Amino acid sequence: MTVSTSAKSLIGSFTPEAFAAHLARVSHLPTWWLDRKRAAYERFAALPLPKRTDEGWRFASLSGIALDGFRSPDAVTLAQTAHREIGVTGAGTMLFANHKLVFSEPISAELAARGVIFDTLQNALLKHSVLVRAHLLTQPPKLGSEKFAALHEAFLEDGAFIYVPKNLEVALPLGVFHYAAGQGAAVFPHTLIVADDHAKVTVADFFRSSETVGAALRRDSETQFACGGNDIHVGHGANVTYVAMQDWSREALSFQFNATVVRRDAKVLSVNLHAGARQARHESFSQLQAPGAHSEMLALTIAHGTQEFDQRTLQIHQAPNTSSNLLYKNALLDQTKTIFSGLIVVDPDAQKTDAYQSNRNLMLSADAEANSLPGLEIQANDVRCSHGATSARIDAEQEFYLQSRGIAKAQADELLVFGFFEEVLAKIENQELHDQLATIIRRKFKDN
Repeated sequence: MTVSTSAKSLIGSFTPEAFAAHLARVSHLPTWWLDRKRAAYERFAALPLPKRTDEGWRFASLSGIALDGFRSPDAVTLAQTAHREIGVTGAGTMLFANHKLVFSEPISAELAARGVIFDTLQNALLKHSVLVRAHLLTQPPKLGSEKFAALHEAFLEDGAFIYVPKNLEVALPLGVFHYAAGQGAAVFPHTLIVADDHAKVTVADFFRSSETVGAALRRDSETQFACGGNDIHVGHGANVTYVAMQDWSREALSFQFNATVVRRDAKVLSVNLHAGARQARHESFSQLQAPGAHSEMLALTIAHGTQEFDQRTLQIHQAPNTSSNLLYKNALLDQTKTIFSGLIVVDPDAQKTDAYQSNRNLMLSADAEANSLPGLEIQANDVRCSHGATSARIDAEQEFYLQSRGIAKAQADELLVFGFFEEVLAKIENQELHDQLATIIRRKFKDN
């Protein structure tokens, strides 16, 4: 098949030949999934790249978004201790490298006997097809990245599937590690979480670049493409905590799409840490579909060098007596740039909605740039909704106080940033997860 020059600009390295090779690798999966992938590829190839006039891409640096120069990565072998870099005691672990499972610690026989599923997405598609079909990528993209979401669905090869049955609590976190390795590697990680009624679970998702066994560590210099997603479906009365840590190579281009559906009296706490990538776009939306549903959407970003982090959020209240709370905190060093665009939507029937949205930016450099676009769209008349954004430099008196006591400026800034971030970090009840987020943040100051 010959592809025109204009078409190549829309698809880059993700050619029909590359897609055909991908389909050959997953040809053993259910027909309905392969048909969905074909339709997704057609959408991807037809949709335009974002333009400066697109409201959903306002303030974004579009010149850095290119689809050329990437490839389906080779299978790699990571050290089996790679996941132990992040020391979290868990109920189970899966480690994917270049979207291949390379290491796992299965859940206990007791949890498996009680109906908990912790498996690869490919296995789940074969063994639990009805359950996966009802929940995998069922929420259409709503925040501007339809083209890249279609690319993710088309090339999604494997990921993690987590199911917790009714009235069951998984006491320890379930850990999923997604690694990208190699120059030009393109990866499409995905985690699907389904918590049935009155279930409880904590899931930790790690996104990292890493060296292969025996190779020199080059995780900060390899150009890579990461286009990931996760679905969280929370049944009546269920409780899900989702903690994600993004630490791709500093030369990576990253897209991540999060979709959460929350049912009656259910609660979701989502915490995202953004640290890696040259340019990263993160889209997250919560749908509160039944009375009593609550979603807490929290994020921390630590940016240095010339990194750009683009954050787009949507809180949709579709039923009465629902609540949501969003707090995104960004710390900006050097010549970095952040974009936050958030919207709270309250449907006409969603009376007694209680929704809050806040974006706070701590500027550690006069050359950094923070853009904030919070918004409300309210169609009900008995609600309590508020939104706001702040951007400020570190107080000079605070810096002077610390430096006057022998603390260097870099260490003083680090202390003040941790004080700024602690409001979010304190929401993580698992101390090991709390500590690992702090470790990634601390490393950014050492690398700077």
